[in-house]
Amino acid sequence: MAKYSEDFTPQEMIVVAGSRTLIDNKVVFAGTGLPMVAITLAQLTHGPGIVPVFEAGAVGPELSRGLPLSVGGSRTTYKANYLLGLNSAFELTQRGFCDFGFIGGAEIDPYGNLNSTMMGSFPDGYQKPKTRLPGSGGASDMACSCERTIIIMVHEPRRFNEKIDYITSPGYLDGSPNARWRAGMAGQGPYRVITTKAIMGFDDETKRMKLIATLPGETVKSVQEATGFELIIPDDVYAFEPPTVEEIRLIREVIDPKGYFVRKKIKE
Repeated sequence: MAKYSEDFTPQEMIVVAGSRTLIDNKVVFAGTGLPMVAITLAQLTHGPGIVPVFEAGAVGPELSRGLPLSVGGSRTTYKANYLLGLNSAFELTQRGFCDFGFIGGAEIDPYGNLNSTMMGSFPDGYQKPKTRLPGSGGASDMACSCERTIIIMVHEPRRFNEKIDYITSPGYLDGSPNARWRAGMAGQGPYRVITTKAIMGFDDETKRMKLIATLPGETVKSVQEATGFELIIPDDVYAFEPPTVEEIRLIREVIDPKGYFVRKKIKE
């Protein structure tokens, strides 16, 4: 029986939750930072056959030379199946060969639409927002074309809003039947939202966000209070198991020993 750790950070909890969500022998489009750590942890535990894809073009590399510091780092290319550049990586998603994509954003709505472009834009419009954010990078392409997406976010009310200022990476749009198909998107849409407090999914019919599991130290009430809209609360919400001692050891000693990503403080 696995021994659970009593010493872990919010970042480590997100990494473990992301890792356990992944399935062996699937192709996973990896974003910079925590997603890379989660993918590597999954490969070292239950998913040795996971094939990572990096935005700069590396497909199926071994990450045994150390954690890449970016999606274009040379470590992403070590023993890769092939390396043909950014266009080729995204073509892979458009042809339906990426099972999961890890993405994030500053703001999310009940249908999994993400904003990473601007905040507080009204009444001045797009040209003069209150806060200008980094933008999409490859996240919008991943949200449109990867078969499913896994979203990683800090959980607080100002980030979870009924209506967001800008849709950078589309989720289920307005939640209407076949909305993504009508918009010309190939992927099925968001699969999970993993935060510092909970794991959420989406209702099959309404496409609204629903609570699946509370992370250690959280309750259904505390998660809802930190969410700026009403979550669907099924009867089978469960308490997510804490990280194991071995998972924490792998993160700290093998995957990210210098703490480039995991020991960074998550900005609230």
